[in-house]
Amino acid sequence: MIFDDLAYRLYARRLRRGLKDATLPRHVGLIMDGNRRWARQMGMANPSLGHKYGADHVEDVLSWCETAGIRHVTVFVCSTENLSQREDAEIAFLMQVIEQVVEDKLATPQPRWQIHVAGLLDVLPDSTARALKNAVEVTRECTTGAHVTLAVGYGGRQEVIDALRSLLHEQAATGGTLDELAETLSTEDIARHLYTAGQPDPDLVIRTSGEQRMSNFLLWQSAYSELYFCEAYWPAFREIDFLRALRSYAARERRHGA
Repeated sequence: MIFDDLAYRLYARRLRRGLKDATLPRHVGLIMDGNRRWARQMGMANPSLGHKYGADHVEDVLSWCETAGIRHVTVFVCSTENLSQREDAEIAFLMQVIEQVVEDKLATPQPRWQIHVAGLLDVLPDSTARALKNAVEVTRECTTGAHVTLAVGYGGRQEVIDALRSLLHEQAATGGTLDELAETLSTEDIARHLYTAGQPDPDLVIRTSGEQRMSNFLLWQSAYSELYFCEAYWPAFREIDFLRALRSYAARERRHGA
């Protein structure tokens, strides 16, 4: 065990050293998948406990991002599909976990990350929506320059629909016509109405659990993102897994669709 721990630390140090002069992502998106499967693998009677371990793990991963100098992170916490398709008891437990982690670990008196929220707060329990809104307010004056966006009750297609709806309302409020909007519509017009308006698009999206799909996460924003899929379930996602993802990103030639 001691040898394994030493080998791990030496390998992690080697990975960090290899990234010292590398081009790293400015913004990382995280799809934290595999919580329940990890709990079953660990022999837990209640698979939902995986959500608690997974949520607690977010703090560790943010510290790795902080060490690497990554200042923007978006974490896919809960999708609109999760809310509609999972059992009520599991959703209630997940919401309690979100509230606890946000209040106890992120929205602290001296926050290290400014919190943003992407998603439909009105579909969440009142207590969860309040906790998230309070976290946004408490961290608004965070001076570190680090931003974490929590995607809760989030769906990429719904985000685009809401952005278009907001854009149409704006056009009507200013007296413009649909024909005028159709003539001048640009990607920037839609982008400024997204939940993530003002944030850079993700350079790298990491998904755990071995699944290789986006699952309706940041569909608009990730058009040119590099994707990295890791076999580890989210609670078992280690720093060396994270560093390997950064190493893979640094070795790629980004083409941005070209």
